[in-house]
Amino acid sequence: MANIYDIPVQRITGEPATLADYSGKVLLLVNVASNCGLTPQYKALEETYNRFQAHGFVVCGFPANDFGAQEPGTNQEIYKFCTGTYAVDFPMFAKIAVTGAQTHPLYRVLIEAQPQAIGDSRSGFRENLNNYLSTHHNGATTNPEPGILWNFEKFLIDRQGNVIARFSPEITPDDPAIIAAIESALA
Repeated sequence: MANIYDIPVQRITGEPATLADYSGKVLLLVNVASNCGLTPQYKALEETYNRFQAHGFVVCGFPANDFGAQEPGTNQEIYKFCTGTYAVDFPMFAKIAVTGAQTHPLYRVLIEAQPQAIGDSRSGFRENLNNYLSTHHNGATTNPEPGILWNFEKFLIDRQGNVIARFSPEITPDDPAIIAAIESALA
């Protein structure tokens, strides 16, 4: 399996990058979207980032338009929305695919490393999504496990670059389970 630090990514502003820029830090990688019912999680992501940033914690946002076409904008439009609406200051990256044949290599590695997401409410969330999709998107259904379920799925990476946890989209960034996992990884 590839090292997450070696996989090329691109900043939302266009510059090439890798997660090696954050080597030695605890990371929370999130596939984000601007037009989703979960979009208000941007506020909690920014607050969590601000709370732990001084201790070596970084949130990394990866916009994806894979679920309900809820991230249709360009990188510039996404960046303007995130900074203007939610005052996002954490690193944002260029729009990528997190599911299907075009899944970005980073997300292939994340899913392989942590095929199971944490979240007692995941099955109910999946059922609600499937009901929504069947009504509004011609009978589409969610990805089977281990695929990314929806926007705002979260992967926690330790200081050595290991994927140590994966949280279901409906688990908010300020949920006690995520906060405890971040604190433990920072300790």
